[in-house]
Amino acid sequence: MKQILVATDFSKCAANAMAYAMELAKILDREVCAIHAIHPTEGINNSTYNAIFIEDYYHAKREALKEWVRPFTGDDTYNKVKVTTLCDIGFLKTVITKHIDNNPVDLLVMGIMGATGITGIVGSNASMMVSKVKIPTLIVPLESKFARVPVITLATDFETRLSAVDVYALNEMVKAFGSAKMQVLYVSEDKELPQAGVWESRLADLINPTELEFNYIRDSSALNGIMKFIESHGTDMLCLVKHHHNIVYRLFARSTVNQVMNKSVKAILVLHE
Repeated sequence: MKQILVATDFSKCAANAMAYAMELAKILDREVCAIHAIHPTEGINNSTYNAIFIEDYYHAKREALKEWVRPFTGDDTYNKVKVTTLCDIGFLKTVITKHIDNNPVDLLVMGIMGATGITGIVGSNASMMVSKVKIPTLIVPLESKFARVPVITLATDFETRLSAVDVYALNEMVKAFGSAKMQVLYVSEDKELPQAGVWESRLADLINPTELEFNYIRDSSALNGIMKFIESHGTDMLCLVKHHHNIVYRLFARSTVNQVMNKSVKAILVLHE
């Protein structure tokens, strides 16, 4: 069975992300794997004593992870959701990508502080992970709570082509939620949008479990336009596409995805080209 992978540093943000993931797993019929990365130098002070007993430290960490998921596995609400744990040694990116390469993971979930800033071991890695991990990644701010039938907004420039994996994941999620419609948002400083009808038709062919409602906002800042829209339209989940620009672009421009992650209190589903 496919997995939802939840990265945890045992923080409140991670616990909120885990709660969100458990609800998703229940409606999507997925397993959940809680994963914790032990930094390569963690628990070692270059002394003989620590070198000898480091395995005890690793064992204690693995047991702590099992204890951390117990409130979720012990909840009758989730009695049909299988939960596993993985505590591995390495940098977070390495541990997560290794697991994804060897297991049927179709969604990564990470918690962050949200509008108060990206903090914590997991939070500080969230912006890096959405750039490096090419699977749908759900970023859950501490303020964000699961909505059974959420208002979903997809912010798009229309020209971006979503990967087949991401299109499938989005369709599965929309279908499971049973949302009557999904908002599609286009923000531009241009007054007119050539070929809007063609782009709308193409997107409707890709995302077909629900009706798409297209919205066009004129704003010189994509960030401002997106933030105003999700607030005024009661968005529960914002879908953004991560552009994998070349290094020259990355040196001179901040990613809209990363900027929204620093501002939003809503869950953000990051999709990829």
